[in-house]
Amino acid sequence: MTSPAPSAPAKLVTGSIPGHLVSQTLPAVVGVAAIMSVGIIDAYFVGQLGPQPLAAISFIFPVSVACTSLGVGVMVGINSVVARALGEGNLETAARRANFGIVFACLCGIAMGLALWLASDAIFAAMNAPAHLMPLIHAYMTPYAMAFPLSLAIMGFNGVLRGQGEARRTSTVSIAFASANWVLNPILITGAFGFEGFGIAGSAYATGIGWAMGVGMALWLLRGTPLPLNLGLLRNCDLIDPARAIIKVGLPAAFSNAINPLGLAVLTSRIALEGEAAVAGFGAAGRLQSLVLVPLLGLSGAIGAIVGQNWGAGRDDRAAEAVRYAFGFCIVWGLIVAGAMMAAGATFGRVFTDDPAVVREFDLYLKIAAWGYAGFGLLIVGNGIMNAVDRASFALAQSVARVFLVMLPVALVLQPRMGSAAIYTAELAANLFGAVSALLLVRFVFARHAAAQRAAR
Repeated sequence: MTSPAPSAPAKLVTGSIPGHLVSQTLPAVVGVAAIMSVGIIDAYFVGQLGPQPLAAISFIFPVSVACTSLGVGVMVGINSVVARALGEGNLETAARRANFGIVFACLCGIAMGLALWLASDAIFAAMNAPAHLMPLIHAYMTPYAMAFPLSLAIMGFNGVLRGQGEARRTSTVSIAFASANWVLNPILITGAFGFEGFGIAGSAYATGIGWAMGVGMALWLLRGTPLPLNLGLLRNCDLIDPARAIIKVGLPAAFSNAINPLGLAVLTSRIALEGEAAVAGFGAAGRLQSLVLVPLLGLSGAIGAIVGQNWGAGRDDRAAEAVRYAFGFCIVWGLIVAGAMMAAGATFGRVFTDDPAVVREFDLYLKIAAWGYAGFGLLIVGNGIMNAVDRASFALAQSVARVFLVMLPVALVLQPRMGSAAIYTAELAANLFGAVSALLLVRFVFARHAAAQRAAR
């Protein structure tokens, strides 16, 4: 492995903020879209197997999202500490943190994959998954858990790439993962060329192979950056500093990211009480929703490097400018997409299934929950900003309040009278709360930091 280049400039502390937002977000959008498209393809081909496999994958979806979200938290921690070190002009610290972060991510992946494999039965029992779906769930979860450490390895590499502002390279990693799934899903799930396929387990096999492709691509791309993989930097040095720095952001960021899919898992357990059609419609609509929210997810990933580098360089004015543009985009995009989902929900539902009951639930979900898209965008972008400025605990508190003080109480209170519509209304209420809390938190953190800087002069 090569050593770091002589200089690793924080390239986001100069130049146009709107330009940086576009240049960092567009590749992120491509990468996130590629990943989300895998979920859509999964749902489509699993849906061809029948309503029971589609219901099983709907139970699996929030669990897989929660696991991935924990990994994203690790990536966010690496991104944050690398970006701020580069903003401060400290290449040696950035390189040490980057390499430690990759090792840390891999170890987390091994631990999480083992835990997922051991706790699978308990998790899905708690979600009220019916007994006749458990064999299908097991068929998917066993290979998924075995391959999961590869997912965290990708998160580690992408955290280092993002912290350097290398959005295009991170999107290339995601495209490598997705491309493998695009090719393998139809073959391994439903079969092709005389091969019968593995059913629902084929989706997990395709995911694992895709992760392996992503790791290989990430290793190759990282070589051409100022912070390549060089594990020799970890010998004979104090590992406490990089560990503390990454864990300080990464741990609360991981839980903050996982709280939202945890809430989704609880909602799935509640909607399971309304029947398999409700579960299948809810799960399939969630896959479509994930796809249309790609620009907001891409922006939430891109904002960290921009704000983090400028915050580390003492350019609060530029960081604040990035926040204003990002929040404005969340509102505009969220409302546009909500209108489209409201108008064409049933049409989209028939792409996944021809079961009328499932299509009705699909349409009902979008008609209610879509109006919270803008709020969800503000929430996740706000969390990205909090993580970038070393206030990950604030993002965690916000996410916990959203789920446990708003989403779950609303669902429990309204479900006896409204049925599945109560679950969708609870998600809407939680996202509206997230919008308000994100706006207030970001305003508070920036105002307090500005006051501290004035007092120090």
